[in-house]
Amino acid sequence: MTTDLGLLTTAADKWESMAGEIKKVEERYRDTVQKITMGPNWTGISAGVAHTNFAGTRYEYAAAQVQAKAVASLLRDAHGQFTDLKKRLESVRADAVKEGLLVDSQGNVRQDESKLTGQDRMYLRDHPEAVAARKKAIEAWAQRIKDLVQAFADADQGVKVALEAVGVDSNKDAFGKGNDDQLNGFNAGAQGDIEVYEARNAEDIATRINNGGNVSAADYAELDRSFRDNAGNKAFSQTFLSGIGPAGTIALTDKLNDRALHSDKKNSDRYQNIQKGLANTLAGATEVPGKVSEAPPGSKKFKEWLASSDGKFYREFTDGLDKAGVTATGSKANPLYGYQSFVTLMQHADTKYDDQFLYDLGDELIAAEKKQPGIFTKWGAGHDGIETDAIDGLLDVMSRNPDAATAFFDAKGNGPGGDKVTNDHLHYLAGSGNGTRDWPVNTVLGYHNTDLDDPTSRAGLGAALEAATTGHTPLGPKQDPWPVTPHTDAQARVMHDVIGELGPSQKVHENLREPLARALATYSEDTHQILGGMGSSQYITSATGDGFFRDGDKTHMAVTQKDLAQFMRGLSDDPEAYATLHKAESRYISLEMEKIPHGATGFAQSNPLSNAGAVLGAYSAIREDVLNDDRMAAYSSADWKSKMAYHVIGGAVTPMYFTTAGGMSIAFGDSLQRGVDTWAWTMGNNLKAEADVTANAGIADVYLTATNQMGLMVDSWADGRPDIDKDARAGLKDEILDGHDRGTNTTQKYLTDTTN
Repeated sequence: MTTDLGLLTTAADKWESMAGEIKKVEERYRDTVQKITMGPNWTGISAGVAHTNFAGTRYEYAAAQVQAKAVASLLRDAHGQFTDLKKRLESVRADAVKEGLLVDSQGNVRQDESKLTGQDRMYLRDHPEAVAARKKAIEAWAQRIKDLVQAFADADQGVKVALEAVGVDSNKDAFGKGNDDQLNGFNAGAQGDIEVYEARNAEDIATRINNGGNVSAADYAELDRSFRDNAGNKAFSQTFLSGIGPAGTIALTDKLNDRALHSDKKNSDRYQNIQKGLANTLAGATEVPGKVSEAPPGSKKFKEWLASSDGKFYREFTDGLDKAGVTATGSKANPLYGYQSFVTLMQHADTKYDDQFLYDLGDELIAAEKKQPGIFTKWGAGHDGIETDAIDGLLDVMSRNPDAATAFFDAKGNGPGGDKVTNDHLHYLAGSGNGTRDWPVNTVLGYHNTDLDDPTSRAGLGAALEAATTGHTPLGPKQDPWPVTPHTDAQARVMHDVIGELGPSQKVHENLREPLARALATYSEDTHQILGGMGSSQYITSATGDGFFRDGDKTHMAVTQKDLAQFMRGLSDDPEAYATLHKAESRYISLEMEKIPHGATGFAQSNPLSNAGAVLGAYSAIREDVLNDDRMAAYSSADWKSKMAYHVIGGAVTPMYFTTAGGMSIAFGDSLQRGVDTWAWTMGNNLKAEADVTANAGIADVYLTATNQMGLMVDSWADGRPDIDKDARAGLKDEILDGHDRGTNTTQKYLTDTTN
């Protein structure tokens, strides 16, 4: 913090000046000494030897200039990195001080007691939870400072690596060839980029790891530091990956995985950190620039990029990956293909991959599987730590980049680069019948091989489809989908196509049910209108057309009532999936009820509730069909109801604001959801211990009966509406019952019809 970093640029100026002085000497040497060997007056063996020696000396003068300029560039590079990091440290320290903290010269953080008022002290004394929160905040500030200090140390080590390497004679022309006659002369191949030297050093370590050479703990630590320090730096990442190539990248992954799980388990964290760094390095190297990604692959702009060093790396690396990916190692009985290791590496990244790279790789994986069926089968125990089904593993990675997932599954839209594409990715991966994927199984080897279902099958597909249809990464625990989430045309089109692929069979794979239920729940505004049958006619006309329509700046998804009901039925074999949909619909009904103007009469008052009754009637029909279905082997009727009820009440109480996984915050007041809150609270308070499944199932029957649910919601909503008296409430409940009968009858008809 006290070092004068300006001395680095002062030194850089002197190195550049030195290069200029050496150039003068070189020119004098050329014109006076070397010139003697050029004329006709000196001939013979001695003249030949002199000519060689003098040319070698001249070469070293030129190499010295290259090296001096490179050192100057490295020092300026170091100055830029150090100055930026120092400013960031100063900024964080200043922000911490503004928060009433003290930061000493060692980076330790503590409360500035002089900033506490008497009232503050009393509050902290009486509220231990506030003390704990303050301590946690102080620790967070300390960690931020520690991380920046570590980043400074990492950068400093990188400068050291570069300065040590720049003075080593690279023998660019090779000893004995050209004019270079010195094994330890000046470095004519000197580079002025710190990251290039770090990449070459990392390449050397990686190559020794792959070849089984001597690699120390310090070498592994340096490899980890190099990846950590250069995250997102293309000069480093592309130089490193060009050096070891796709095959070397795959081999390094396998070596690190083996050491983490088998040969050096006590240092497993070290190897996992390196794998994460390598994965992030790969993500940075394969990123296509934004302006290029907006241009179709056949355009002039895209072709110009392919001809650049960045594009040349991308093309050569992906071409090499196509070959290394289908190359197998290990025994014939349990082969390990390069694609399996490569996708496993990608899963270690904590950054997202570029949509163009994901799209291209997904295409190549599918092509490889079609060319070699069974390539992603798991034989016996498989390989520890390796993703056997590379396609499903890639889809999991793709779910972290929702735009990439949308482009990959949008059969009628724009692929990466804005290029109009037609692909069958969705049909191949999620559909049934001709042209669809035969999903890999686990094959247990024996006298007679036995094929077992893979319990993780389609987990990546489910995550990718949730991302593709919602625009955000898959929701996690305690995150509920918001029923009025905005969508793009492409997202709505993919959701429409998903329903069309999976709806008619009324069967959805178990690992797809919950992610697709979360996805569909974000379209509750549309499914409410479709199931209720009272929405815009555009839902009907667009259902068999584009699959979406626009109303102003809002995009709506459109499907037929039949396809939607059958799709929801397929999801509802899972009680939590059904509950996710039911909860989102209940929230949407509350939002619709709040829109009814005070003093509204007639259609304006009754239509929203009639529509709500019809939708809940559809849910009743679906629920009844599930419970009466012989296919429901995983749950007893009571168990299904109990699990479903617990999931419905979980998180149903209104927070002050809702934050999606994509970071979108939606604020609303307590009153806005009081209808659904009252219903959920009442049901939750009556549910017994989860072990009493039968009793809880009975409670679920009571509170999920549409008449009871809507009765509670209407009463709770009307309590804040002086314009709605007792008779009006009764009339509105009758509207709900009429709608419920309509929705139930319509949906029951669809659920008994499984034809296309």
